[in-house]
Amino acid sequence: MEPSGLIERGGPLVWVLLGLAFIGSVCTVERLFFFHRARINVSDLLVGLAHHVRQRAFAEALHEAARAPGPVARVAHAALLRYYLPRTELRDVTQEAGQLEVPRIENNIRAILGVSLLAPLVGMLGTLLGMLDTFQKVSEQGGFTSPAELTAGVFTALITSVLGLTVAVPMYLFYLYFLGRAKRLIHRIERAGIEMVHLIADAREEEQYAPFRGEVTAGRQTVKAKQEHAH
Repeated sequence: MEPSGLIERGGPLVWVLLGLAFIGSVCTVERLFFFHRARINVSDLLVGLAHHVRQRAFAEALHEAARAPGPVARVAHAALLRYYLPRTELRDVTQEAGQLEVPRIENNIRAILGVSLLAPLVGMLGTLLGMLDTFQKVSEQGGFTSPAELTAGVFTALITSVLGLTVAVPMYLFYLYFLGRAKRLIHRIERAGIEMVHLIADAREEEQYAPFRGEVTAGRQTVKAKQEHAH
């Protein structure tokens, strides 16, 4: 049951399974580092950006968005770069920026799924080839063989199936984990894009109508003063 013995007895398809395990491990490590770097508190980021936008400090908001890691910050940065656009065009900008981030988020996830699907098939192929080889040897010996030889042949045939499932099960679990992380991250990107559009557009409209609101307030105060004077 030593690894070297399993590789020697399992045949050439064991090397194929080891290659799949290596590819899956590299993709898994890469995705772990990616999602670790992409971790960010979206609420805190939006609160900080909202503070700068309301003060019309777009340079500070751009600096804060550029300094923050992850795709959510990049979408917010893309919206801040074009803060002067109308609301509809600004919404298109954030949607395009979010769509550009999706391939980066889903990168290597399909490769992990492919490894989890191919590994048991390769293992089953190795088992069937091993069983075929065993029965061929039995047939060459006239149908007579010792139980020890038959058991050894079956054991050799089953090695690839065991290795295939050993590779496939953790890879499929990692696929499900990364798929959930990717969906949650895409949802955060969509949320950040929508909130940035409303934040920028509302701040711009508030500044545009600020004089009018001031006149309305002054008018109400004048009317109220006249009423008090009349009484």
